[in-house]
Amino acid sequence: MNAFVIDAFEFCRISGSREGVTPVAEMTRLTKDCADQSGSIAWKIVGSTSKTGFPQMTMSVTGTVQLICQRCLTPYAHKIDASTLLMLGKDDDQADEIEEMLDDETIDVIVGSRTMNVADLVEDEALLALPHTPKHGACPDTSALDALKVAKKSPFDALKGLKPE
Repeated sequence: MNAFVIDAFEFCRISGSREGVTPVAEMTRLTKDCADQSGSIAWKIVGSTSKTGFPQMTMSVTGTVQLICQRCLTPYAHKIDASTLLMLGKDDDQADEIEEMLDDETIDVIVGSRTMNVADLVEDEALLALPHTPKHGACPDTSALDALKVAKKSPFDALKGLKPE
């Protein structure tokens, strides 16, 4: 994805808004977790100022990526639909102070910059939206796995024949 750089503090001050669509193939970190490079991620970023006066951005990403099901090891389409609120600090110390003051797990506090790459934020949000263990809701063809379960005999089955009646 081509670098899309903003002054994060100015973007929030003027309540800026940008949106776009980025092919998964252009997100090198995301493609490492995907079965292939198909699909795209639609994104939107909106700047504002919090009630406490800190700059903040709302980041949302939606799209579909191909993941490998960890149950049946076949690819499946996974829908991403995530949104997060990013509050900005000027440096690590201020970000830590804001996080402590807010004490809210739903708000992410990051260090902002005058040269913030939105492409990196979009890819970060898409990566965070991926499941820890990707899997189908119901795997499409489990006949091979089911056959293995049926064919496998218990080691105690042989002992049943030794039991006197």
